[in-house]
Amino acid sequence: MLERGATLRAGRKPLPDLGKQVGPLAGLGGSVLLLAVLARTVGIGGAGWFVGLASGLALNLALARALWRDPSAGLGWASWVTLTRATLAVGVAALTAASFELPVATATLVTLASIALALDFADGWLARRTGTQSALGAKLDGEVDAFLILVLSIEVAPTAGGWVLLIGLARYAFLAAGWALPWLRAPLPRRDWRKTVTASQGVALVVAASGVPPLWVSRVLLVVALAMLAESFGRDVWWLWRHRDEAPVRPAAAWDRHPAVAAAVTALALAVVWAALVAPIRPWQLTAGSFVRIPLEGLVLVLLAAALPTRVGRVLAWLIGPLVGALVLVKLFDLGFFIFFNRRFNPVEDWSYLSVGVGTVRDTFGNRDAELAIAAATVLGLAALIVPAVAIVRLTRVAAQRRRHSLQALTVLTAVWTLCWVFGAQVSGTRIASTSAARFAADEVSAVQADYRAEARFRVLIHRNDPYRNTPTTRLLEGLRGKDVLLVFVENYGQIALQGTSFSPAIDGVVSAGQQRLQADGFSARSGWLTSPTYGGGSPLSNATLQSGVWVNSPGRYSELTATKRVTLAGAFRRAGWRTVADVPATHGSWPDGHSFFHYDQIWDRSNLGYQGPSFGFSPMPDQFALEALQKRELAKRNRRPVFSEVFLSSSHEPWTRVPPLISWRRLGNGSIFNRLQIDRAGLTDTQQSFAHSIEYSLRTLYSFVHRYGDKNTVLIVLGDEQPSRVIERAGHNVPTTIIAHDPKVIRRVSSWGWTNGMLPSSTAPVWLMSRFRNRFFNAFDH
Repeated sequence: MLERGATLRAGRKPLPDLGKQVGPLAGLGGSVLLLAVLARTVGIGGAGWFVGLASGLALNLALARALWRDPSAGLGWASWVTLTRATLAVGVAALTAASFELPVATATLVTLASIALALDFADGWLARRTGTQSALGAKLDGEVDAFLILVLSIEVAPTAGGWVLLIGLARYAFLAAGWALPWLRAPLPRRDWRKTVTASQGVALVVAASGVPPLWVSRVLLVVALAMLAESFGRDVWWLWRHRDEAPVRPAAAWDRHPAVAAAVTALALAVVWAALVAPIRPWQLTAGSFVRIPLEGLVLVLLAAALPTRVGRVLAWLIGPLVGALVLVKLFDLGFFIFFNRRFNPVEDWSYLSVGVGTVRDTFGNRDAELAIAAATVLGLAALIVPAVAIVRLTRVAAQRRRHSLQALTVLTAVWTLCWVFGAQVSGTRIASTSAARFAADEVSAVQADYRAEARFRVLIHRNDPYRNTPTTRLLEGLRGKDVLLVFVENYGQIALQGTSFSPAIDGVVSAGQQRLQADGFSARSGWLTSPTYGGGSPLSNATLQSGVWVNSPGRYSELTATKRVTLAGAFRRAGWRTVADVPATHGSWPDGHSFFHYDQIWDRSNLGYQGPSFGFSPMPDQFALEALQKRELAKRNRRPVFSEVFLSSSHEPWTRVPPLISWRRLGNGSIFNRLQIDRAGLTDTQQSFAHSIEYSLRTLYSFVHRYGDKNTVLIVLGDEQPSRVIERAGHNVPTTIIAHDPKVIRRVSSWGWTNGMLPSSTAPVWLMSRFRNRFFNAFDH
């Protein structure tokens, strides 16, 4: 597809040598001029300028290189048309990049893409008309087609779906496969159907980008285009496979024809394999010293390649290569999980976090950025799998070709490794003689086995008879009769917010001021620490752990737990006569567990809280509005039952890009007031300050709510769901927990807990697992 065969299209009748020299410069100049016009008219922002200049430079450098390598080649009239198409494609690329940070200039983008597609017919017609077809012209035309279709697929993917990227990436996947499988690079016979398929892709993508037809129509067109593309590629691959023995012997790759370049490629392959084997999985270990190690596994690999017969070594390389690629992929997962969750990736349980991560990005930044994140993650994952495998193939082939030199180098490195191992030599606290890759693989296997055993024990635990299931209703939560109990989770409110960081004093000041204000209103409090089962994310796990009294540290455990009849805090309050509600503004869509397992009578979420204002990063509405809505819809009603409500304050949820202001409660209305307020967006360089600001806002809002609406029957359990991710600070899993009540009898019931007086837990306050809270709470208030 996209001129994979020997079809000759755009003309190459040589003009004077001046055209050969000026062509790439004219193309680059035209790209810069077009970008300047777009910047002045519709705006392309920094991203548009960067992508536009980079793509324009890459396309024209590739053209200059092709002209330099073929002295007989030149730019004919049809080639100038193709060069114009390339310039228009650069403009489309710039507009597509700009659309991720600016409003989409749809009309301009569609116009440029349509002209580029129309000129695709013109350059081919002109080349055939003048009889100036050439291989270089066909190559240039095909690369412009491929680039334009890739850019258009990126533009359309956020609305039509990430699968559309398959259309744009197909050509480049075919070229990459040809690097590893030389028979895919053989010339193909001319087939005009390829031109039809290319045109259908371009037309379908432009129609979808225009937004004129309904989305389902665009998707149908794109599915048809993808099906045609798959058929065309499939037919060509099948033809190449059947004729693989007839393909002419290809010359060595360009880098192997030049000793210096070949040496550089081999050195790069060595660096990739070396890094893959010794790279650590914990972000704080990513230092230069961690890579100054000699991997024993690499030495064994080179020894096998140099000692075994060539054919056996080649097969071994293709067996080991994918395994090392998989090792790199798992290391990347581990690295990411340590950054966000402070633990290793669990290959049994954690795959569901992929969809959670995409959903978080979509809720925070929108569909376009979510689709871009999916594409970037896919490319990174494929690169992690493929690049190390290809590097190993290269390295073992060189070792087999240069056996004597390889064995000499191997002898020296083995001697150095042995000496370092014997004497325990280290760099920055890391042993130079490394067996980390083998140990890592063994640890992964052991971790999976241990996880299976732990899950078996967990299943036994949750299916045991819950001792609180049979507590008489007359005794159930007797110490809280008549009280409104609010279980308030403050997102990312961890121990580092109050202790040990540069921003802790400011947050401590907010808590102290809130304490003084509520004390003046007659409230008192006790505070301690709970150890959360999660870190950086996973609020449902904290909620399930606290309410059920069992340790829920993975989505799999959550699913198993919510299928049981274990007693939750909400369920117990409901049995005892409370009306149970959940105020979860960040939740959207169905939450069946809220009714079936937690036993809420009513779930208030973003769809029914009545908010009409803007979202704030991940949080769809300010905490202030969520609390005010709870007051109006539940707490302000007369002649009602007491209320137990779970409340999630989501304004302090990562990534803290927009924090709402605390305004007068009387001005809230339906939230549309926030559309008229100037709210600054935080940058990427002030993450800690933005995090601290968000926590301060959530706590101030909560204290203001209690001051305004709290009464003698108000009781709050306020805690963090987890510590923030490591982009803030390296920390443990402890979160502050405070019980606030107006009635001193409530506080006296927890006096035996040893918690700190007030709303700031001391460093010596007790630390409990969050799973222990439920039973202690029941014991304190059930009689």
